[in-house]
Amino acid sequence: MRAAVTVRPATEDDLLEVAELAASVAPDGTTTAAADPGRLCEHLSVLLAAGGEVLVAVEDGAVVGFLLVRVLGPRFYALTPSLYVDAILVAPRTRRHGVGRSLLVAALDLAAEAGAENIYCAPAPGAREMHRFLARLGFAPAAGHRVVAVPVLERRLAQGASPGATVVRRRDGGRRRRDATRAAIEDLVARRRRAREAGLPTGPVDLRAFQVEHAAAEAAHRAGTEAEQTSNAS
Repeated sequence: MRAAVTVRPATEDDLLEVAELAASVAPDGTTTAAADPGRLCEHLSVLLAAGGEVLVAVEDGAVVGFLLVRVLGPRFYALTPSLYVDAILVAPRTRRHGVGRSLLVAALDLAAEAGAENIYCAPAPGAREMHRFLARLGFAPAAGHRVVAVPVLERRLAQGASPGATVVRRRDGGRRRRDATRAAIEDLVARRRRAREAGLPTGPVDLRAFQVEHAAAEAAHRAGTEAEQTSNAS
């Protein structure tokens, strides 16, 4: 009879086991990985310091699976937070015994705490077993990710730059405007959440109040910029 699996937040002592398990399994689910556990421990520490969560599945005192997850705040196409699963991995010897499901049950609790309406997961393209597992649980394809290293993008943009093009990188003014917009959006999200908790209808969303607030923030920003320019000129 198999021992029960317990899912809990990882402790500092668990991180090396998590790193060793991750180092033993390639992203596509095979056992041909050759990653450095020490380097993976560093990655885990950075994830935790940035507000991420590491959940571990423990059986007989040993880590047999883990889930790395973080909360993504509201963004352009989503007014509510989302939960993003950076990685979910189960040791090959304990697969098909409910470990992955137990980890996702714990993820559901985190989503509820954060008020997240969606859970995203981006397994490696070659991880067929993981793709099938997620599909059985209702995960559907979403927009594909593309990634580029910052130096590569800088080099490519420089190669194709137009001779007459000038890019003005705003600093304080742009940040103040973004802060005002973010505050207005967060206020709108908070109102929607309170309405939902009170059982009131939340959609379609009337954006007129937000537009008024945003226009006021833009006007205040322009006035501040003009005043600053006048002061510098004098």
